[in-house]
Amino acid sequence: MKTRAFALAGLAALLLAAAPANVVSAQNVLAAPGRPADMVALDAGRMPAAVLAQSLIRPGARVMDVMAGQGYYSELLARHVGRKGAVFAVEPVNYMEDPKTVAAWTALRKRQPNVTLIVGAPGEAEMPEGLDAAFFHLTYHDLYWQSEKFKYPRTDVDAYNARLFKALKPGGVVIIIDHHGVVGMDSRAQADKTHRIDEAVVKADMARAGFRFAGSVPILEVAGDDPTKLVFDPAFRGKTNRFYYRFVKP
Repeated sequence: MKTRAFALAGLAALLLAAAPANVVSAQNVLAAPGRPADMVALDAGRMPAAVLAQSLIRPGARVMDVMAGQGYYSELLARHVGRKGAVFAVEPVNYMEDPKTVAAWTALRKRQPNVTLIVGAPGEAEMPEGLDAAFFHLTYHDLYWQSEKFKYPRTDVDAYNARLFKALKPGGVVIIIDHHGVVGMDSRAQADKTHRIDEAVVKADMARAGFRFAGSVPILEVAGDDPTKLVFDPAFRGKTNRFYYRFVKP
């Protein structure tokens, strides 16, 4: 057990040592022209330059952005991986019923032709093969969410993560950033009530799937959050305490 622990610690140390090389490119990604003003306005709270710099995602990578919204991180990831890389943005069906979202994606794909849009809930959508990375920005908890109103079906989380493990190349990384939830609370109840998740659940899920923990990045942790509150509550929206975990496929 000690040998295994030292090996995993060594892996995490090596990955952390490699991260600073991406700092300059990540900052340049933000400065590139064409990003909508409403997306740029989110940068201060989301700290994308630092997030990408610590992501272990390299130029030329094939990345899946899960539950991509209007493409905030899809665009940044596409610029980060460059023309030789590719981003596959997974978007639930109901999102694409909003004309504003459709327009946002049409414009984004013109700016970034290395982005492919895949429409469907994560558990049902096509999962590209040969991925170098998967990126969950405030969306991993949605694997535990379901809603008839929003046409979002129940996901078999373990089955999904097994597919994800298979789709990633050896050495591939999974980035999970999410809102801290109530420790020990049922994950489906918590996703429905507050759109948060217990971080221990994430670690356990990924371990069962075969991934190795490759360190946490504390840059999005803040004081003053209340894990019992809905993340869309005006008092907490954009100000939640968030964990940033990295996992690697051996």
